[in-house]
Amino acid sequence: MTDLHGISPDVITHKLSVNPSAKPVKQKKRMFGAERSQAIKEEVDKMLQAGYIRPVQYPEWLANVVLVPKSNGKWRLCIDFTDLNKACPKDPFPLPRIDIPTPPQDVKC
Repeated sequence: MTDLHGISPDVITHKLSVNPSAKPVKQKKRMFGAERSQAIKEEVDKMLQAGYIRPVQYPEWLANVVLVPKSNGKWRLCIDFTDLNKACPKDPFPLPRIDIPTPPQDVKC
């Protein structure tokens, strides 16, 4: 558990803007075998303990877990937010491209 440390909501809190006319989507629950289910349980327990996630009793949106194999044989836990992303307004500006270096920020105050 030493690899995850909780972040205080005083430091950062994220809130999604969802189009109010969008109909919430509850993805059908995917079934996993014993090994993958155990990997999911362990990762979720770590994130709960670190305060990264919290239980929600009556969610409007449900998104499935996706497990991606790592090169070391372990699993990376991802979430399929495809439906939720479609319901969020798009930013009016393009995201910066990572293949184009940004100029140095040598601004002194």
